[in-house]
Amino acid sequence: MPHKPERAPVWAITGPTASGKTAVALALAALRPIEIISMDSALVYRGMDIGTAKPTAAERAQVPHHLLDIREPSESYSAAAFAADAAALIDAIRQRGREPVLVGGTLLYLLALQQGLNTLPQADASVRAGIERDAHERGWPAMHAELARVDPATAARLEPGDAQRIQRALEVWQLSGKPLSAHFAEPPSAPDVPLRVLALEPSNRAELHARIARRFDAMFAAGFLDEVRSLRARGDLHATLPSMRAVGYRQAWAHLDGEIDAATFAAQAIAATRQLAKRQLTWLRSMPHRLVVDCCAANATEQALQPLLRS
Repeated sequence: MPHKPERAPVWAITGPTASGKTAVALALAALRPIEIISMDSALVYRGMDIGTAKPTAAERAQVPHHLLDIREPSESYSAAAFAADAAALIDAIRQRGREPVLVGGTLLYLLALQQGLNTLPQADASVRAGIERDAHERGWPAMHAELARVDPATAARLEPGDAQRIQRALEVWQLSGKPLSAHFAEPPSAPDVPLRVLALEPSNRAELHARIARRFDAMFAAGFLDEVRSLRARGDLHATLPSMRAVGYRQAWAHLDGEIDAATFAAQAIAATRQLAKRQLTWLRSMPHRLVVDCCAANATEQALQPLLRS
């Protein structure tokens, strides 16, 4: 059997929201011929720029960016799709004689590329609409009870009000005739992409929280609510879509629906972003071979560049 040549590892620059990933990537681009593959589940959506802190036109002019603006907010995009797209981009970028670098904080995407994911049926709008109609009539706790009947293992790890995950588990059952837990029990298939992970993590959680608050204030001042108003005006979006459930957008939608006032909107959006950062850090701590740089350090970008430039 012929020996399979080893592939050079690809750097993934990751970390919680507001940890400085973009600054490190742009600093690296000034020194190396890189192309950035976005590893962020919200940046794939067109028209969602302010609330996602999407790279600006000037930043995109400095270095090629991939997997930005590839879906309408009415569409879905999965971790499995990301893994396939990223693997193809890595090969294409290398064929151009340049270096691919993954940048972003969607850790499920990183896991999909690193370890693979189980193949699940694609989302089906008609099946999903039927589940939503049933839930509207019966309530999500009743749908959770239905899930417990067909997939007790999955139901046991979900709260009765976790509408998004209950809906997906029932959808998988209806489309495949097999419980979601059975799909997860099968061995996943992973792309052949060796990765090196550089994680920007805070030594001071309060400093990260302060950055999150400052970034929200800047987004608000830049017209975040007007952005969400424009998205609502399209007429094809609703609050339960994955795009509109993104942190900040969910709270803005509720505010524009009149459910919460402006102060509550701001407080809830900042709190949700902090919770996102907490979940991201929990994911990162499960990756023992990552290289950690303190994002609170005054010279965090310079520290992060050292290993990136040595490779």
